[in-house]
Amino acid sequence: MKKVFVNWADVQRQAQEILRQLQNDNWRPDYIVGLSRGGLVPAVLVSQYTGIKMHTLSVSLRDGDTVESNLWMAEDAFAGKQILIVDDINDSGATLNWIMKDWPSGCFPQDERWNSVWGSNVRIAVLYNNISSDCQFVNYSAEFLNKEDDPVWIVFPWEEWWKRWNFKEEKNIGV
Repeated sequence: MKKVFVNWADVQRQAQEILRQLQNDNWRPDYIVGLSRGGLVPAVLVSQYTGIKMHTLSVSLRDGDTVESNLWMAEDAFAGKQILIVDDINDSGATLNWIMKDWPSGCFPQDERWNSVWGSNVRIAVLYNNISSDCQFVNYSAEFLNKEDDPVWIVFPWEEWWKRWNFKEEKNIGV
């Protein structure tokens, strides 16, 4: 699979695009949720610029199905708090779909109100949105791609950074 390397300037430009879209919607979240690992950096950028507090949620399906169910976030979503979930990419949709199933499962799972939460008071922002993803509930995207037509792997600046800068590995560094 072809790799596309994204640099820090790209990420900053993409974060600005998400901020522009939020401003155009005249929508301000009560808090931002950065998904680990990839969503943390863009969530911090948006949080720092807006002054809106940020929380983390660990949903690392690619890295061995590590997930964290945060019932208090689900309760906030159900109660109508404005929440912006941020990730680096909506790739297959598995991460975002997991959240949309997990949150209702822990907080009034049969209540019809969950049908109006996504896209209303809980919104999703990604740097890259794969239009062939299984999740179509993304509200804000800086870039679009179609991995069905062009199967690329996006490499963000916080990934494989040691390969970009000719980082010489030290022996016995303890990892």
